[in-house]
Amino acid sequence: MSLESVRAFLRERAPDVTIVELESSSTTMTLSAAWGIKPAQIAKTLSVRAGDRNLLLVTCGDSRLDNRKAKAVLGGKVKMLPADQALALTGHPPGGVCPFGLATKLPVYLDVALRAYDEVVPAAGSTHAALRINPLRMAELVGAHLVDGCD
Repeated sequence: MSLESVRAFLRERAPDVTIVELESSSTTMTLSAAWGIKPAQIAKTLSVRAGDRNLLLVTCGDSRLDNRKAKAVLGGKVKMLPADQALALTGHPPGGVCPFGLATKLPVYLDVALRAYDEVVPAAGSTHAALRINPLRMAELVGAHLVDGCD
């Protein structure tokens, strides 16, 4: 169902973007090696709670949250959501979370470090699916706000 919600989202808003189904899990190292890209180009989507809000933060695959920066730009102390809560809110399983085709409307933030790349690779609603996209186009498609929240 999750992969299908991403497909439906892209059919409506970005029909030129193609989802690639993978034989192995779409972990950062697997994708970067298989697709010949840097680990930083993997756009990992974190499901977090900042203060009293649930939201998504899309970051470089090799980035780590900077607690001080993230708190300042997201409006409160940032905590990762438990996997079951992230699944319920996004409709995507851990490892397949992306900002497309969400089960619940959530604010989406994109870390500014992703702008260093012409193309990034987020998951596509499944641990075995991903896509290639320009990070600024991704931000535009999902209404993401650009922030500096990682190291």
